[in-house]
Amino acid sequence: MTTKPSKDLETFVNPNPGRDYTIHIEIPEFTCLCPKTGQPDFATINIEYVPDQLCVELKALKLYMWSFREQGAFHEAVTNEILDDIVKATQPNFMRIRAEFNVRGGIYTTVVAEHRNPSWQAPETVTLP
Repeated sequence: MTTKPSKDLETFVNPNPGRDYTIHIEIPEFTCLCPKTGQPDFATINIEYVPDQLCVELKALKLYMWSFREQGAFHEAVTNEILDDIVKATQPNFMRIRAEFNVRGGIYTTVVAEHRNPSWQAPETVTLP
């Protein structure tokens, strides 16, 4: 088993491709480097997606997230890079990445990026009394 950072995102076949359901993944220990100062930036990355045929494998996702530890990236750029890479690997019906960066210089930053398969129709929301 490898425990080295990797940009390779493995997938597995969605066990219920006929049903829309949401997968929520929380990654509270994300780090990358500030491209201006080289200081570490810390964030919680939340991934929510409705899979189509493939799901992202969690160990591969962990190693993928580790690969950013030595990478300089603006918050906006890294959030969109993560979205693009996971969408490319899984081709989901819908995906939202919410990156909540810790305070730096008295400022918190949250970046939200989304992907929607144009041929997918979201199910109607059910409200229970």
